[in-house]
Order: sequence, then structure tokens, then C-alpha cells
Amino acid sequence: MGTAAWAEAWTGGRRAVHIGNVADFNAQFVPASDDSTRHGHHYSCLAAFYSPHPAVLVLPHQVEPEWVRRLDRILDWSEVEVHSGLAEDGRLIGPALAARPELRRRLDALALPVRHWGATEGTGTGVAAVRRYEAKDASHALFTRLAPGHPGIRVPAQLAVDSPRALAGVVDERARAGRTTVLKARHGVGGFGTAVLTPGRIAAAGGARNLLRRLADDQVLPSREGLLVEEYVEGGGRLRHPSFDGLITEDGTVHPVGVALMRVEDTAYAGATVGPGSVPARLAGAAVPFGVAVGRELAAAGHRGWYDVDFVTDPAGRLAPTETNVRLTGPAVAFMIQARLDAVRGPGHLVRTIDRLPLGARLGQQALLAHLEALARRCARFGATLLPTIPTAGFEAQPTVGVALAATDPDALDAAEAVARAANLALGDPFDPLTAR
Repeated sequence: MGTAAWAEAWTGGRRAVHIGNVADFNAQFVPASDDSTRHGHHYSCLAAFYSPHPAVLVLPHQVEPEWVRRLDRILDWSEVEVHSGLAEDGRLIGPALAARPELRRRLDALALPVRHWGATEGTGTGVAAVRRYEAKDASHALFTRLAPGHPGIRVPAQLAVDSPRALAGVVDERARAGRTTVLKARHGVGGFGTAVLTPGRIAAAGGARNLLRRLADDQVLPSREGLLVEEYVEGGGRLRHPSFDGLITEDGTVHPVGVALMRVEDTAYAGATVGPGSVPARLAGAAVPFGVAVGRELAAAGHRGWYDVDFVTDPAGRLAPTETNVRLTGPAVAFMIQARLDAVRGPGHLVRTIDRLPLGARLGQQALLAHLEALARRCARFGATLLPTIPTAGFEAQPTVGVALAATDPDALDAAEAVARAANLALGDPFDPLTAR
């Protein structure tokens, strides 16, 4: 069975070394106390899916061998070499690897492609392009320049406001006109650093100044200075949040991967669905050429590797680009799993990732993996395959697990997701005699 052309381009058709440097990448742009950086420790587990067929995983958090063995059984990976538990703070690039010369020599000796979540100091070239276009005002300027050649694209208006007083005035004025405002930090990760301010929300807080102070105190926004005011694009429904993913090879060639349908909760990314029919052809037909045009500009600026362009869909069906991510992405994981399943089981897979599925009890990895094994058998009754993607966050104060669901029928995905959500929330806490089951 064939492998997708983009997957061949991504690693030259070879297995790869995957280094889970999510926390390192995030730390370039968001404060260390931000939830997105803390969760980056767990999100690094997605390194298992930085290409369709890993040879080596290098992870900051300790993972149970059974996790990778289960993925191997489903995805026919053959033996994967795992190095985990290397960095308590999640930061792999720098001291964590420098302190392990044997591991570095081992990775060098393999002479395989190396894939990171994104470029940081110490990972090679392209850091300047990443830092330039991860900024939301720079990506907005790029979108504005490219949009006239793409009739299905509309770029939301954006304004930079430097002082807290001026910002509060702009937001209050828009609220009095009945307009919702999107506030963005220049840099953010996974929706963190973005807030949607409706007139009702502003009024309930006693005005924009009070609300902005509260958002800064709660670290929803990094500060009240240097924020971007962006037009809120009306619209909603199932097709609200498409995302184009592509990659740029070393020779600067842009390879389109596909268009995913993201799930966004409030402003935070929560997962994506990819595969046949997940995004209508009319939306994909607008997203792909625009996304490729963005990729060519990123390539000219020196970026090599994965990137995406996120959109919102307006009531007329036009796509409004909101940001570009110059790194691997959440939807990339779904595309990698889809490519591997299509290669080993036959074409036509739909894949849905859910990165932070709530748990009704705190579970260590062994107990969590046993729970997911039983849950996978229930999902299989609907014709769906469950893959654990983030198994290390089950003992947090607010425990979660990341999973991917795969099927050839969208109804099977929906049924399996409903079962997974209900089963997870029904868990009793084994440390609490009042809820233990």
C-alpha cells in the first residue's frame, strides 16, 4: 500500500528520530508560568507522531513501555527505541541532552532524519523565520499582502494598541457600537494569549479596563500592553475552524498536506479531524492555494519544516486567516496517524484527535493505559480504533488524557467519542473511598 506523497517528502521515505521539545518551543514565546508551557511537558508525548513511522522517541517525561507497544501494535511501527524521563521541567534542548553524550552519539550514529516540534536555538537553521512569523502581527501583514490574489479569503482588520488606557478606550468604543473584539498577544500558543470580548462580557465586568486587568491577572493575556485588537469574524457551526497544514523541504519546495477541521473550545485548540469529507471541497479549495502561497513566503524567509494556517469561516463561507504556526501542529498528529493507517490498513481513514479529554479520577500511567485498553475494546464495537496519544497527564490536579480515534465512517467516530467521554468521566477516584469503584 502506498504512502502519501507529502509523507515521503517529510522524511525522504525513511523512519525518523523524534525529539519532543514542545516546552522548549513554547518558552520562546510565552511566560514559564503559562498553562500552555506547563502542559507542554505532557504535550511532548505527541512526539510519537512527528512522522508516520518513528525509529526513536526522545521525551522529557517518563512514559510506560506499554504505551509505545500498544501504538506499535496498531500502527505496525516495528521496534521503536524510547528515551524518556530526561527533563523534569520539560526542556530537552540544552542541558538535558548535553548531559547525555552517549545518547547524542547514539542519535548521530543512526544518521536518520531528526524531527522536532519546532525550531529553537540548538535545533538547526530557521529560528529567525519562526520568530518572525509566529508573531501574529507579522502573519497578519503577510495575509493582507497575499489575500488580493485569493477571492475566497478575507483578512480581519487588525490594530496594534500600545498603552493600556488607549486599549481600554478602543475596546469600550467597540462595545458601545455592539461589536465583539478579539484581543491577541503578539505571541501565543494553542489559543493562549487570545481573548474574545463581547459587549455583554465587558458590561458585566464594569468596563474594559476592569476586564483587561482581570485577564492580565489571570494570565489569560500576558499584559495589557502591546496587544493586538482584531475584528471578530461572525459565524459558527461545525465548519467554523478549518486549518491548512503543509511542509517545506530543504530545497524550499512547499508540499500541501491537507485541511483539517479543528475543535476550538473558547479560544483554546482542543483537537482536529482529518480525512475524507471532514472539510467540504469548497472550503479546502480556498484554503489550499492560500496556504501554499503562505508557505512559499515562509520558505523565502528561511523556514524549513512544518507549518499551518488557521482560519475561521464567515457566514458567507469565506475563510478568514487568523494565524500561522511555524512548527508542527496538533492537526499534524492526525495527518501522521491517518497516513500510517492508510499505508498499513488501506485508504479512507478518518482520524480525530482529542488532546485534553477530561478524566473523572486521577490515574497513574499503568492504570490509565489499562482503562484505555478496555475503552478501546468498546470503541471497536463501533468500528473505531482508539490510540492513546498523551498518557502522562492523568495525575494532574485536573486530570486529562489525549487520544486519537480512527475509523472509515464518521458516525463511528462520533459514537466512539461519546463513549470515551462518558467512560472517562465515570471513573471513580481510587484514592477516594467515596468514589472508588
